[in-house]
Amino acid sequence: MSRRTTTTAATATIDDAIAGRVLVPGEHGYDGARSLWNAMVDRRPKVIVQCAGRDDVAAAIRYARQHDLEIGIKGGGHSVIGHAVPEDGLMLDLTPMNAVTVDPAARRARIQGGALLGALDQATRPYGLATTAGNVSHTGVGGLTLGGGMGWLARQFGLSCDNVESFEVVTATGETVTASATENGDLHWALRGGGGNFGVVTEFEFRLHPVAGQAVVAAYGFTLDDAAQALRRWRDLIESAPRQATLKAWVGTDGDRPRASLGFVWVGDPDGSRDLQRQFAAIGTAVDRSITEHAYVDLQRLEDDVEGHAWRRYWKGHYLRELPDEAIEAFLLRGTPDGSGELLPNASLQAYGGAIADVGDDETAFSHRDALVEFVSASRWGDSGEDDGRIAAARRYGATIEPYASGAYVNALTDEGIEGVGRAYPQHKLAGLTAVKDRWDPDNVFHLNHNVSPSGR
Repeated sequence: MSRRTTTTAATATIDDAIAGRVLVPGEHGYDGARSLWNAMVDRRPKVIVQCAGRDDVAAAIRYARQHDLEIGIKGGGHSVIGHAVPEDGLMLDLTPMNAVTVDPAARRARIQGGALLGALDQATRPYGLATTAGNVSHTGVGGLTLGGGMGWLARQFGLSCDNVESFEVVTATGETVTASATENGDLHWALRGGGGNFGVVTEFEFRLHPVAGQAVVAAYGFTLDDAAQALRRWRDLIESAPRQATLKAWVGTDGDRPRASLGFVWVGDPDGSRDLQRQFAAIGTAVDRSITEHAYVDLQRLEDDVEGHAWRRYWKGHYLRELPDEAIEAFLLRGTPDGSGELLPNASLQAYGGAIADVGDDETAFSHRDALVEFVSASRWGDSGEDDGRIAAARRYGATIEPYASGAYVNALTDEGIEGVGRAYPQHKLAGLTAVKDRWDPDNVFHLNHNVSPSGR
C-alpha cells in the first residue's frame, strides 16, 4: 500500500517501488527538496524521488524512462546552472544517501552518492586521514568528483577524481555496475572528470592519505595600484612553491574600494611554511596581513558562510597555462577601465601543478592538467532586480580573460552550452567520452549536465 495520503497519476506506479520518499508539487517537503544553492534556480519537477539506496535510483530511472520524464540528479545541489532540477521532470534526490564508512587500515573510504564534503572530512578526521575535496563543506562529493575536484590537497595528492579507486554506478537501463581500473575500465576513465553523463554514482571508494598538523592560511592585502607588481611576483612563486602550498589570489571590493589579496594555503607542519611566508613578505607593500592556523577540517569550513545558500549566483571560469602581465591587468580591472564600478563580480586565481600535473593527460577524462592557474569570477546577490546587470558584468569580465585562456573546468561552466563543453575537453577527449556515452547511455538519458552527446545526436 502506498505510504502517501494521496496518489496521483504521476506517482501511481512509483510509490510502492521506492523505499525512500516520493514528493509531488504541493506536498510538505517538496519546495525544500527542489531548492538549490543558487537561489536563481526555481523550477518545479513533476516528481522528486528521495532515494534511500541504489535500488531506489534504479526504480526511479526506469519510471522516468517509461513516462518520458527528464532526469535531474541532486547531490549537494551546487551547480550554478541548476541541472539537478528538471522542469516538469523527475528529480533524483540523493541527499538521504549520505553515509561515509572509513577503513583506516586500508586507508579507504566508501562514500554514498549524496554525501557532502563535510561528512567525508568529519569521518576521516579521527584517523588523521583525508583525501582531496573542495573548499566548501556543504558541496556534494558526487558533483565535485565527477567533474575533477580541486581542493587544498590537490597539489599533494591529486584531484578528487584521481583518488577514486572504484565507482558503484546505476546505468541508464537501471543496472548496477562497478567501474574500476580492472572492471569497466572505459567507464572508470570517463567518470574521472567527464561529469554526470554516464550514470548515477551511488557509491565512491576513495583512497585516503595521512594529513597531520595544522593548516596555514596566509593573505596579504594590496591596493589596486600596488597589486599588479605584487601579483607578478606571486606568479613567479607558483612553480617553485612546495606541494603543501596552494597559492591563491583574490580581487574585489572592500567597502567601496577595489582591493586585492594574495597568499597561500599550506596543509602540513606549519613550520614548513615559514620560508614561503618570508618570500610573500617581499612581494610588495601590503596594507594588511593575516596569517592564521587551523585544523584541516576547520580549514574546509572557512568559506561556508560566504558560499552559503539562498543567494543568487553566477560565475565564469577559465584555465590559464600562463599568466602574462596583460592577463594580470585584466584580472585586476574586472572588465572595467579602472577596476571599479557597480555590480562587479569578485574573482580568484588558484594555482595548479604538483600532483595534478603528475597524472598523464590521457589517464582520465579530466583535461587541462597543464594549467598554471584556474580563474573564477563569481557574483553573489540577493535582489532579483540585479540579475541582468550582475550576469552582464560577469560575462564582460570573463571575456577579458578569455584571450589568455587554455580551456575551462567543467565544474565552473554555467550557460555556455556545447561551446563550453568544447572548452572543457579537447577534441580527442571528446571523442573518447562520446565512445563511452555510446556504450553506456546511447539514448542520452543523462543529458541534464554539461552534456557529451552520443554519436549522431
